Amino acid sequence: MSKREELIVGLDIGTTKICVIVAQRTENGVDVVGIGTHPSRGLRKGVVVDIDATVNSIKLAVEEAELMADYEITSVYAGIAGGHIDGFNSHGVVAVKDREVSDGDVRRVIDAAKAVAIPMDREVIHVIAQEFIIDDQDGIREPLGMSGVRLEAKIHIVTAAVTSAQNIVKCANKAGLNVMDIVLEPLASAEACLAEDERDLGVCLIDIGGGTTDIAVFENGSIQHTSVLGVGGFHISNDIAVGLRTPFDEAERIKKKFGVAASRFLAGDDILSVPSVGGRRPRQMSRKMLCEIIEPRVDEILSLARQELAKEGLEGRYPSGIVLTGGASSLEGIGELAEEVFEAPVRQGIPTHVGGLQDVVRGPMYSTGVGLALIGAGDDLGRPQSRFRIRDESIFGRVRQRMREWFYTDSE
Repeated sequence: MSKREELIVGLDIGTTKICVIVAQRTENGVDVVGIGTHPSRGLRKGVVVDIDATVNSIKLAVEEAELMADYEITSVYAGIAGGHIDGFNSHGVVAVKDREVSDGDVRRVIDAAKAVAIPMDREVIHVIAQEFIIDDQDGIREPLGMSGVRLEAKIHIVTAAVTSAQNIVKCANKAGLNVMDIVLEPLASAEACLAEDERDLGVCLIDIGGGTTDIAVFENGSIQHTSVLGVGGFHISNDIAVGLRTPFDEAERIKKKFGVAASRFLAGDDILSVPSVGGRRPRQMSRKMLCEIIEPRVDEILSLARQELAKEGLEGRYPSGIVLTGGASSLEGIGELAEEVFEAPVRQGIPTHVGGLQDVVRGPMYSTGVGLALIGAGDDLGRPQSRFRIRDESIFGRVRQRMREWFYTDSE
């Protein structure tokens, strides 16, 4: 296999930007060899609302990555997010056939655990093994070969709206890309940012993107909870645009350059020149006023995340603290505000286990794209994927099979 054929591509289809990461697998992770980004013009709160605009944005980001990597991109690992995502835990029990756990026993217990009623308009995208229990001995991660008569499995199931998943794949296909797999974005970000000891002790990852805030809680090395909130950095910029009566693009620029999560974290009250809409003259405004617009929205995002954790009974079950990642986590002072809201230590999550263009991707906005490439590298290496999923077929494999059966049935 040539070097060109070994490259893995992660496609992060976000609300505010499309990010393409081209990477080559290594012993310690991946080497990033190409990056492409382009403003996203067809999504709202993580869901495709304009296919043609999304396809065009994907094409432009892919072209940029292809030029940098000198590689024609044909297949990708795509991320999915949005308020339609739903994650829940399930449990299954089977008898061990030959008093020694085999592959067949593991498959049967996972099938038993995932035998739950799923509405027709929803698709299972991940079935993630949390732990196995053999004869009341819990905390087992790899049960193969162990002796016992009763095998239990605790799993985490993630479902998405069928139409939203279809639209992600359709956009990639129209851009000339084959989707190898669809991965929940907070799982990809966790793969890029979290350390193994954090997962074992207990950690909460909060990925504040453009249109959504993704939450993933890990404990004892496995995923315990996933959820997606329909609010993110876009809403902060929109508040600035409305509050300062300035174009949205200027609001985004002002947020990145001068924004602080709370006015009490300001070192000094500078005066800013704010462009006006409709060709009016720019106005002078204090930086403190800008922060007073930003703070309520940031506080709302963090408070909603804490409420979500409290609702699931997970509050305080993250001794390692909170890891903030995603583009909006770059906002100055957001870590300090998060420490006040969650009453827990907070750090910023940036991609690790990355070589090559690591200085370029060492930012929270690239966490999901790098994580998708890492997951793709894990697939190629045959690494056990129980951390992410144990899936039967690809999302549309079953649909294609059904259509094939209908076709042949009709022809007969």
